[in-house]
Amino acid sequence: MKVNAVFEGGGVKAIGLAGAVKAVEDQNIVFNQVAGTSSGAIVASLIAAGYTSQELKELVMSTPFSSVVKKTWVHRVIYLGPGVRVFFKKGLYSGDPLEEWIDHKLKLKGVETFGDLNQNQLRIIASDITRGRILVLPDDIRQYGINPNQLSISKAIRMSTAIPFYFDPIKLKKNHDKQTYYIVDGGILSNYPLWLFDKEARKRGVQSKIPTLGFRLIGKHTNVPRKIIGPISMFQALFSTMMDAHDEKFIEDHKRFNTIQIPTLGVRTTDFKISNEECNRLFESGYRAAEKYISNWSYSEYLKYYEQYLEYF
Repeated sequence: MKVNAVFEGGGVKAIGLAGAVKAVEDQNIVFNQVAGTSSGAIVASLIAAGYTSQELKELVMSTPFSSVVKKTWVHRVIYLGPGVRVFFKKGLYSGDPLEEWIDHKLKLKGVETFGDLNQNQLRIIASDITRGRILVLPDDIRQYGINPNQLSISKAIRMSTAIPFYFDPIKLKKNHDKQTYYIVDGGILSNYPLWLFDKEARKRGVQSKIPTLGFRLIGKHTNVPRKIIGPISMFQALFSTMMDAHDEKFIEDHKRFNTIQIPTLGVRTTDFKISNEECNRLFESGYRAAEKYISNWSYSEYLKYYEQYLEYF
């Protein structure tokens, strides 16, 4: 059976998404079109490029997540250094390491731009905070005079994962336009774009014959208080709180029927120093959650709720 899939963002917690993907594939379910926000966009892009669930697991377990937050000499200047970087770069860390990592992994599968995939096979959510608009990439990149097929997938992921003030935003300009447009994490406007595929089907006046499954990260974070000793640590606490808040939201009844809820076991969005043991626990949490969901899922039940679900768009 084929499904369209939507993956929620959640930083390091996306390890749980990889576990859920394995459980779904173990049930002989094939991914058709995929979409995601932030780290969910990373998972979606790897699936679209042809990575299997087993390869995803090996990738997750072998990746030092701390490598995406490389410190430079500026960070070593106590108190002043990080603040100076945020002031000039608009972020604590460069997004280059993450972009280079995902670009390398995609190229191993012969994929670089959206033009290397089938049309609409992959959609990535980002936020234009200059105009206050959600961006569905690659199509919306036309607004900046860029051909969607020529857009680098790794660049789109960098846009979608640019947590405000944590990673540098992407700056875009239109032809003959002096205005600079700042693009940041898609989670600001839509961290869980479950609406995407079915809304498009409704616009065409048809019912989607391929069901949509959502993969969402849930669960309260630990009660260990964050240590705030200055503006930078306050920013870091703000980032994590802002992104983790998505986990505390109530999942409405009209979304629950096609949402796989993955407990995140207290792991926070920016826990880039996560241990191998925690990685394994989070991966298994995703696997068990999806396995339980699929065992109770049926296409007839999906159709039963489908029309009611579309009423919200």
